[in-house]
Amino acid sequence: MSAFIDKVRITVKAGDGGGGAVAFHREKYVAAGGPDGGDGGNGGSVVLRVDDNLSTLMDFRYKRKYAAPAGMNGEGGRRKGKSGENLVIRVPRGTVVRDAETGGIVCDMSGDDDFVLAKGGRGGWGNSHFATPTRQVPRFAKAGLPGEARDVILELKLLADVGLVGFPNVGKSTLLSVTSNARPKIANYHFTTLFPNLGVIYVDEGVSFVMADIPGIIEGAAEGAGLGHDFLRHIDRCRLIVHVVDVSGSEDRDPVEDFEKINEELRAYSPELAERPMLVAANKVDLLPPDSDNLARLREYVTRRGYDFYEISAATTAGTRDLMKAVAGRLAQLPPVRVYEADYVKPLAEAGSVEDLKIERFDDVWSISGPWMERLLGDINFEDYESRMYFDRQLRRSGLFDRLESLGIEEGDTVSIYDLEFTYEK
Repeated sequence: MSAFIDKVRITVKAGDGGGGAVAFHREKYVAAGGPDGGDGGNGGSVVLRVDDNLSTLMDFRYKRKYAAPAGMNGEGGRRKGKSGENLVIRVPRGTVVRDAETGGIVCDMSGDDDFVLAKGGRGGWGNSHFATPTRQVPRFAKAGLPGEARDVILELKLLADVGLVGFPNVGKSTLLSVTSNARPKIANYHFTTLFPNLGVIYVDEGVSFVMADIPGIIEGAAEGAGLGHDFLRHIDRCRLIVHVVDVSGSEDRDPVEDFEKINEELRAYSPELAERPMLVAANKVDLLPPDSDNLARLREYVTRRGYDFYEISAATTAGTRDLMKAVAGRLAQLPPVRVYEADYVKPLAEAGSVEDLKIERFDDVWSISGPWMERLLGDINFEDYESRMYFDRQLRRSGLFDRLESLGIEEGDTVSIYDLEFTYEK
């Protein structure tokens, strides 16, 4: 059986921008044709896309590094380099993307929109950009910006309205199979279900919901016992929990104790989850011995605590229709399936040492480049005033202007930082 993969760490790298070209127009009978170096192409971005044909993160088990192609360099004749193609990574619906370092949520891939996980670098300008009436033969061009790189954790959280919980072998898979279109593997031993199964339950015309069989929740699951630690996260989104309890006593288990142990595991995993609305289904009533008080004790215990109680036999389907109608009724009163809001805040690039910057002079143009300058440019929205002021403060903090003055920059000279240009004023 294939393993169910629901959490994986990957590294993504967008393509670097291509470099601009230094070229000059050459044509017979045309003197001083001038600079015509084209710009470099943009690097490809890494894009996440929901694929409903995927149900696990299995595709990421052996491949953990993804890189989009770089942009091509510019050419003469003002020909722009070809941009790199976007790299599209397909993920199952319900995949939550977290920043690997902080754990913050970058995005929740539960809708239909693509998400740019790493943006490709902008292509560099060719020398045709730098021609002016006083600078007619610019012999320089700009390199492209590097593409973004990041480590992220993909975490699959199933998009189910209802989660079936309970000890192994209590009949969750059977209940799912007789009420939905799901066909889970079913057998009479523990941990038959090694990965979550989803099924759509059609209650009436226009009334349906998604129910998931969450496997392996046993005592100690929240600490990693059994399979529960791996799969409890799949009921994080569920609006309603159906707690299935075996009342037949077939394994000499006490249903009241089982009910409380599972609730303790839910509380240990997430106090918020423990407060989720719950219905209790007493299963295997068809196997209940005549002298057993299991059903009566569980009903009294559960109803005293305010839970709705249903008697069912998943094997014979007795009571299952009424249970599904009750589930649909409760869901109609509850808010929609939870979608996680992004809370990851990208740290702004701090000013590095001016000594780490490369400063080149071409006539009256001063070209600035360096790793921290690349990161800083990626953080700035030059259409926003506050963002521009932050950029200016970082340049001053770095000592860049002092160094430029020590190298002889004059008022009116041009400062060129990748594809940004401004006139220097003292």
